[in-house]
Amino acid sequence: MERARILIADDDRKTRDVISIFLRHKGYDVFQAFDGEDALEKVEQHDPHLVITDFMMPRANGHEVIRRIKAARPEIVTIAYSAFANFEMTADLLKAGAFFYLEKPFELEVLEAQIERGLEHYAMQSRAFSSAPRIKNRSLFQNMIGESQRMLAVFELIEKIANSDSTVLIQGESGTGKELVAKAIHDLSRRRANPFVAVNTAAIPDELLESELFGHVRGAFTGAVANRVGRFELADGGTIFLDEIGEMQMRLQAKLLRVLQNRMLEPVGASSSRKVDLRIIAATNQNLERLVASRDFREDLYYRLSVIPIILPPLRDRREDIPLLIESFLDRFSRSGNHKVKGIEKGVVELLCCYDWPGNVRELENLIEYLVVLKGSGTITMRDVPDKYRKGKKPADSATVTLPEGGLCLNSAVAQFEDRLISQALEMSGGNKKEAAQLLNLKRTTLIEKLKKKNLAMATSD
Repeated sequence: MERARILIADDDRKTRDVISIFLRHKGYDVFQAFDGEDALEKVEQHDPHLVITDFMMPRANGHEVIRRIKAARPEIVTIAYSAFANFEMTADLLKAGAFFYLEKPFELEVLEAQIERGLEHYAMQSRAFSSAPRIKNRSLFQNMIGESQRMLAVFELIEKIANSDSTVLIQGESGTGKELVAKAIHDLSRRRANPFVAVNTAAIPDELLESELFGHVRGAFTGAVANRVGRFELADGGTIFLDEIGEMQMRLQAKLLRVLQNRMLEPVGASSSRKVDLRIIAATNQNLERLVASRDFREDLYYRLSVIPIILPPLRDRREDIPLLIESFLDRFSRSGNHKVKGIEKGVVELLCCYDWPGNVRELENLIEYLVVLKGSGTITMRDVPDKYRKGKKPADSATVTLPEGGLCLNSAVAQFEDRLISQALEMSGGNKKEAAQLLNLKRTTLIEKLKKKNLAMATSD
C-alpha cells in the first residue's frame, strides 16, 4: 500500500525537524517547506496527501497557504497550528479549509491522531475528485447549477452514493446548497417514492426538539394530550435530512446515535422502542472536528455521521459558475413575476464574478431577485447594482505606486513603508508586541529584532 506523503511548512527549522523525525518513525514520507511560498511549490513537486502548516510564516502565512491549496487541490487535507491562538484566527483557518487546528505547544501524539483522521478523510474525499466527472443525467439535479470541476465532482459523487443506504455528512458554508444536495441524493435513490423529511435542528427550541424528532406518547409531559409521531417516524421508508447538526444538544446526540446504530427510536415517555427504515443525511456549516475536540459534539456520533462526507465549495472558489447561476436566476424571476427584464450587461456579470459572496449562492439568488423586481423591464445595468457590490470591482491589492520623475531609492522607500506598517500595528495593539506581531503575521521575536535594528521609538509591552 502506498505510504502517505506529508508536507510540513514552518519557518522554524527545529520545529520542522522534530515533527519530521517523529512522523518518519511512524512510517510516513515527510517533506519540509521553510515558508508559505515554498510550501505551495512543494505541494506541486511532491503531491502530498496532507499538509501541516504553521500560521506565522513569511511570504505567505498559514491561512493563505491553506486557501490556495484548497482552491487548487481540494482533496488535500490541511492541519494548522500556531502559538498565537485566538478565536478569529481559528475561525478563519477552519473557514479557509483547515481540517483541524492545534495550539502550540502540542503533544506529538495528539498531532498523530489528527493525521490518522485526516488521512481517512483524504481517502474518502479524494475519490470524489480523482476521476474525470461522468454525469449520466445532468437534468436530474434540477436546481443545482454548475459546470466547474468541483461541482461536477460533487454531482458524480451524488450519483455514486444515491442507491446506498450509507449515512452522508454534507459540510459547507451557509448558502452553498446543502439541502439541495440532500434532496438530489434522495431523488436519485430507490427511496424517492417515499418521504423526504427536512429538519433544521437549529430552528427548533431545544426543549421541543426531542419530541419533534422522536415523537411522544400521551402524558409524557405537561401539554402532551395525545400521541405524536416524530419526524423520524414520518420519514420511515424514505430519507431524513438533519440540517445544522452541530447545534444539537449532547443529550439528543446520544439518542440520535442509537438510531444510527440500529435504526431503533424511542418516543418521549414510551416504554418500548420502534424500528424505522430510513436513510439519514446530516449537514453543518461548522467544523465538527473542532466541536469534537472541545467536547461539544460526540466523537462516536461524528464518525457514524461522516461515513460518506461531501464538502460543498463556497461560491468564491467556483467563480466560473457565477454566469450560469445569474442566467438561471434571471430567467426564473423574470418569468415567475411576469417581469420584462431582457438581460444583464456583460460588465455587471464581470463585476459580480469579482465579488467574494460571503452568503454564497443564496446571496447571489437574492440579489438577482432584487434586481429583477426593481428593474421591472429592460436590461440590468451597472447603475442598478447596489453600492455594496460595485465596491468589489477593484481588488483590494490593486493599489498602484507612482515612481517620481527623478526616481527614488528603492531600499529606502521599502524601509519607510515597513516602518509605517510596524508603527501602525503597534498603535493598533496599544504597544503590545505580541498583538502587533499577529497583525503583521510575524513571530514576536522577529518583530523585536526589527524594532531593535530600526530603533523605532515606541512605548511597547508584552
